[in-house]
Amino acid sequence: MVLNDTQIAERATTHDMIDPFVDRQVRDDVVSYGLSSFGYDMRVADAFRVFTPNMFNSVVDPKDLDDRALVETTTDDHILIPPNSYVLARSIEYFKMPRDVLGIVLGKSTYARSGIIVNVTPLEPGWEGHVTIEIGNGTPLPAKVYANEGIAQVVFMQGDPPSISYADKKGKYQHQTGITLPRL
Repeated sequence: MVLNDTQIAERATTHDMIDPFVDRQVRDDVVSYGLSSFGYDMRVADAFRVFTPNMFNSVVDPKDLDDRALVETTTDDHILIPPNSYVLARSIEYFKMPRDVLGIVLGKSTYARSGIIVNVTPLEPGWEGHVTIEIGNGTPLPAKVYANEGIAQVVFMQGDPPSISYADKKGKYQHQTGITLPRL
């Protein structure tokens, strides 16, 4: 079953599923964030790692990504993603996924309609941490992403608890608090 706004709010406030939790959708002059009918629009923090091709990487290898290719930057307002490139960022919200809930992160249509794509990723039962967000610019021009505003929606689905949760298997991204690069 997909959780509705009442169920999400109850789990967020009683079980710390989302922290900080915004109990309504904020939309005034910002890319929306907060609680919606059947999901939660998370925000992107103000720190980014911008992919910058250089002499250190002739191939992008998820098993051996040279972190020198991802330049750290912070901003008060926005980041410009170079054409046909991407940035890594993190959510403002810290998520603690209950053992019987799976979250699916989906990009917001406001950005998708501008050629800015957020990678779809699961938040597995038992996982907790800040979400590392991959934001791609599929256009031939620089693309603007606003810090401290909405970036993606999380849809929560409840089911029977799995026999082995992400926490049980000691997943490699458990308790991540910053922008986390790929791990094996």
